[in-house]
Amino acid sequence: IIFFFIGYALMYPGESFKGGYFGYSQPDFEAGVADADIGAGKLHPQVDFLFQAAFCATAATIVSGAVAGRLKFHSYLIYTVILTGFVYPVVGFWKWGNGWLGAMEPVAFHDFAGSLVVHACGGFAGLAGAIMLGPRIGRFNAEGKPIPIPGHNIAYVTLGVFILLIGWYGFNPGSQLAFSGGANVNAVMTIAVNTTLAACAGGVVGMALSWGMFGKSDLTMALNGILAGLVAITANCDCVTNHEALIIGAVAGVLVVFGILALDKLKIDDPVGAFPVHGINGVWGGIATGIFGDGKSLQVQIIGSVAIAVFSFFAMLIVFGALKAIGQLRVSREEEIAGLDIHEHGMSCYGQDSA
Repeated sequence: IIFFFIGYALMYPGESFKGGYFGYSQPDFEAGVADADIGAGKLHPQVDFLFQAAFCATAATIVSGAVAGRLKFHSYLIYTVILTGFVYPVVGFWKWGNGWLGAMEPVAFHDFAGSLVVHACGGFAGLAGAIMLGPRIGRFNAEGKPIPIPGHNIAYVTLGVFILLIGWYGFNPGSQLAFSGGANVNAVMTIAVNTTLAACAGGVVGMALSWGMFGKSDLTMALNGILAGLVAITANCDCVTNHEALIIGAVAGVLVVFGILALDKLKIDDPVGAFPVHGINGVWGGIATGIFGDGKSLQVQIIGSVAIAVFSFFAMLIVFGALKAIGQLRVSREEEIAGLDIHEHGMSCYGQDSA
């Protein structure tokens, strides 16, 4: 709803704001679709809104993983409103709304389906939240060493990752915006193959690296490796070769493992690895586009990647910092130990008789 009334108008303010940093103009959602001038790759605002709303929601839900287990529910709603109504639309405008990144000459910043605009935005916002909240109770011992807090159900986690993998075929190939004519069909299928290869490479490398480092094949690292590969290929799935997609995914698998370990060293508690998966590998996807992408500029890709990451982090750091300053960010110790289901929502997920 916030994206419908505010966010979309910030993200697509029109040609009069081309090359700018900020704009606002309400689209004509009421115009009849049948009367609009629509061709391949041209979307009526209603169609584009629904497609972008899914991207916007993705950026917001990325943050939830980084702040899980200790954020007050009303603070969750507040950050969601700000991220979907302002932060994501602004970075989306910079690239996809023909803002300063999309209008760069002679080579514009390239982010085909959102490694930066969606994933780095959500990942760096999540990092800001995790820093402001502090770690969960019992996450680190008195010496500052990490104590693992196992997930509730690894089978559900695995299922969730594969649901995401299937959904990515709407995310990346769908960003071609057309499936008519041989050229579009070929482009969509190339994007789908690159997406698949990067995900597989990330998962294999994440598993192999964790196996070599810890002596066991860590399923969670493999799953995060799959997601990391997907995030990294999202910016460039349309402009790299199959072999380059494998390399991009493999590097993502390395980065996510060391990213998770780095957060432990820094005593930053990110329960699901949202920042290593989406933040670090979102930036890697942007930079990889400059390294491998045909006709792309590495310098421009670095500038755009840093700009989106820095803006997303500090914008949300202010939000989370303000909530913390007024005592409205984190639940009490008693509420956290008892669990947020009862204290925040007044019900238990499994019922009181569940084992």
